[in-house]
Amino acid sequence: MLIQAVVVVTAPASDQVAWLAKYDVPPDEIALGFDDAFRLAGRLVDEGQLSRDVLPSLQMIDEVFSEMSQDTDVDRWTSEAMATDVGWGRARQLAQEILTAEGGESSPLPGIRIVR
Repeated sequence: MLIQAVVVVTAPASDQVAWLAKYDVPPDEIALGFDDAFRLAGRLVDEGQLSRDVLPSLQMIDEVFSEMSQDTDVDRWTSEAMATDVGWGRARQLAQEILTAEGGESSPLPGIRIVR
């Protein structure tokens, strides 16, 4: 689940926008999905399923998304912002570092089930 969330974060903005449209969810769903999965990171490290070395990068992604949520001057949670916003770019960079370290691949984006 965590690696799948990282795969979504690392995707190019155009792929993220298409993925969001496919499931009819807003951009903040990417951050929310990451946040849910990030809570499992410590346990995954303890169980040997995730390298301890990637924890700082995971924490930084969490911090980037938190900062973006607190910034009320700019709407950073739009499809347009996903392609231009520095925070989205930083999150993608960190996510790619995690995938590289874990030997994961960045595509295809995982399917999700939306409960409404």
